Amino acid sequence: MKLGIVILAAGQGTRMRSRLPKVLHQLAGRPLLQHVVETAFALAPERVVVVYGHGGEAVRRALADERLVWVEQREQLGTGHAVQQALPALEGLDRVLVLYGDVPLIRAASLRRLIDTTESALGLMTVNLADPSGYGRVLRDQAGNVLRIVEEKDASAEEKAVTEINTGILLLEVERLKEWLARLSPDNAQGEYYLTDVIAMAVHEGVAVHVAQPAEAVEAEGVNTRAQLAALERVFQRWQAEELMAQGVTLLDPARFDLRGSLRAGTDVVLDVNVILEGEVALGDGVRVGANTVLRDVRVEDGVTILENCVIEQAHIGPGCRIGPFSRIRPGTELVGEAHVGNFVEIKNSTIGLGSKVNHLSYVGDTHMGAGVNIGAGTITCNYDGAYKHRTLIGDNAFIGSNTALVAPVTVGDGATVGAGSVIAKEAPAQKLTLTRPRQVTIEGWSRPQKEK
Repeated sequence: MKLGIVILAAGQGTRMRSRLPKVLHQLAGRPLLQHVVETAFALAPERVVVVYGHGGEAVRRALADERLVWVEQREQLGTGHAVQQALPALEGLDRVLVLYGDVPLIRAASLRRLIDTTESALGLMTVNLADPSGYGRVLRDQAGNVLRIVEEKDASAEEKAVTEINTGILLLEVERLKEWLARLSPDNAQGEYYLTDVIAMAVHEGVAVHVAQPAEAVEAEGVNTRAQLAALERVFQRWQAEELMAQGVTLLDPARFDLRGSLRAGTDVVLDVNVILEGEVALGDGVRVGANTVLRDVRVEDGVTILENCVIEQAHIGPGCRIGPFSRIRPGTELVGEAHVGNFVEIKNSTIGLGSKVNHLSYVGDTHMGAGVNIGAGTITCNYDGAYKHRTLIGDNAFIGSNTALVAPVTVGDGATVGAGSVIAKEAPAQKLTLTRPRQVTIEGWSRPQKEK
């Protein structure tokens, strides 16, 4: 049977108190809606339709996926009205699964169970909550058959005591859905067209309502406030942490770990507390990452140690390197291998050769550095002239003394030595000592000024 999926994402989300459409608020570094879209495609449907409204074009731009079919709901008149807008995009399909752009944790496995076990024209996903406040209740007869859904604002005190709630996730035969939607009425406390009213219609026609529940109730929780978003963020991070530990990654405190993208990890990887991984991150065998470190779109090879409080982004760290603490590695940087980058060192758009060391208080930008180089403390490459960036070339085994300024474009030859405190604006020849500081003199008879008593 041909399956279509409709994702309702038109709501404004006024309780978020934000100009950003609710479905574009982020969970684990991705919009809420993107999580739902990825889950939808995991079910291999014929078509995925997104009903958008508030924030219109911003929502479409944020998820520029050519496989999506976009349908606009210009007036927000309820979930039933939203699905009505999507009906033309469902032609040729047999069944449709209705999901929500603000319910990001629903898992494909739970949805697959609903799809595979529903033999009737209508399948419903429910959960049981100790506190069902705010949700529509599932009303059953004495035999346990579903009768209808009552929204909380329309429910009596007895109905509010029911703890089984409607998640809003429905699986329906398309042809029957068309009939039911045509008969919806806004005669309720909200004055809206409730999609859940089709359940009572189905029961009235003798259609059995199949019920399934997700593996965890939290899968069906929606986001209406920033507090709810924060709570779901921690749940999602816990899931990711458990999966990584099952794969062999050591997390010194799983509750203080954030993965906001994807991670490929080798064996015996150790991550200390408050490590944040963003984008695509790959960590080789034996990598250790210290506390409070951010890795963003980084590939780290085997045996690398990253000490505390480092920020590394869009870089390639070769095997056996040691970085930090308090190092910043910026985009376009490659550490070939066995390099040392120490405390309060910033490197940008540079190659650091095999075994080279930049250990203290230095800035290296737009530089190609050979193997075995030693950069003294306080050294900077002056790569920007106010209009253009220029490159610095440092040959193998060069030694740059502390507090040196290399004014690019400039070349330091193989085995060259640059004296401390120099400003190098011309080539420093290979195997020679170059220095520019003035000759030291002592002024006889000079005394330091004194304050008058």
